[in-house]
Amino acid sequence: MLAQEIIRTKRNGGVLSTAQIQAFVQGITDHSWSEGQVAALGMAVFLRGMGRDEAVALTRAMRDSGRVMHWPDMPGPVVDKHSTGGVGDKISLMLAPMVAACGGYVPMIAGRGLGHTGGTVDKLEAIPGYNTAPDFAHFDREVRRLGCAIIGQTADLAPADKRFYATRDVTATVESVPLITASILSKKLAAGLQALVMDVKVGSGAFADTPQMARELADSIVAVGNGAGMKTRALITDMNQVLGLTAGNALEVLEAINYLRGQDVEPRQHEITLALCSQMLILGGLAADEQAARIKLQAALDSGAAAERFGQMVAALGGPADLMERPEHHLQLAPVKRAVPALHSGVLTAQDTRAIGIAVIELGGGRRVAADKIDTRVGFSAVRPLGRAVQAGEPLAFVHAADEAAADRAVAAYQAACRISEQAVTPTPLIAEVVG
Repeated sequence: MLAQEIIRTKRNGGVLSTAQIQAFVQGITDHSWSEGQVAALGMAVFLRGMGRDEAVALTRAMRDSGRVMHWPDMPGPVVDKHSTGGVGDKISLMLAPMVAACGGYVPMIAGRGLGHTGGTVDKLEAIPGYNTAPDFAHFDREVRRLGCAIIGQTADLAPADKRFYATRDVTATVESVPLITASILSKKLAAGLQALVMDVKVGSGAFADTPQMARELADSIVAVGNGAGMKTRALITDMNQVLGLTAGNALEVLEAINYLRGQDVEPRQHEITLALCSQMLILGGLAADEQAARIKLQAALDSGAAAERFGQMVAALGGPADLMERPEHHLQLAPVKRAVPALHSGVLTAQDTRAIGIAVIELGGGRRVAADKIDTRVGFSAVRPLGRAVQAGEPLAFVHAADEAAADRAVAAYQAACRISEQAVTPTPLIAEVVG
């Protein structure tokens, strides 16, 4: 099957057959398709789109391009959650042990930071000794034993997606809903999931910056996930402000630990965490409805069972056995801590959340290029939520920096990202919609 004929079909607005899509994915995987040909089909899809059947076929073909995990004889449902990315989003760290403590099994294969958004793998690597790339037998064993393990993507998991994404990234074809859908779901299907809950973020700190784009992406992921045989549901959640109290890798791990220990529970973050976990329990058959799910989840938090699972997971993957008891001893924080003072009095009515994410990168907490080494110590803490009345000079947040000059730049960037007005405004809904 000629590559140029497959490209021609899509270029002309035609529908690709399953056989054509499988030939394309095989060509990506074995490198029989050149970079130019991969890029050409990516651009054709970007411009012409894909129907649901095409997107399902692409997702399945990319899933089957490498290892596909199986979880036979599990005593509970195999479920997971995925987020489209945001600033301060450390929910995976709390969610996996909470669902595990309620009887679910969460084999979470997470990603690194992308653009201005943080990555779960980068956060976990702030924990000394934590191995985000164990061998498969180790990963399998700990998921079965503890109910959860969080690692990074392995080289043999959906390898076609890795090459295709790298090509899309340099050819301005990332922002294609069917291609985003196939990229996300191929990896989740390869992880052997029975059910998936998507957190599609919308707002100034999200990839989807309009409600229309978020809804289109949520609809696509739900339809294709279900079409590929995996129960899928999506929540569209607000990313017009930093999620929780912190942004930055070690700071977010510390906040997640405190949350699991019942300390400094930020209300917005708690609500989204419970909402996502509840949908996982419902899809997995562990709760009849959201009320029953929330009762189970709160009990897992209040009893310490969720915190215990997280501590056990960290120790099993090479981290310190006493991280939950002494997190400040193990998590390194930056040497310079500085308040970000409000420039005048009023109500904090808006944040350019993307700009705050970029400020974390400028501090060293993210990558400018793929080879950059991350400084896990830096970021922002004690972030004030929108709607808070502040006095001139009152801290909007605290910056953690490697040196005074970096702190100065971060203070200015954070102040520029915040709008303080005389009157409060109506906030955007925390959870805009549940899709599916």
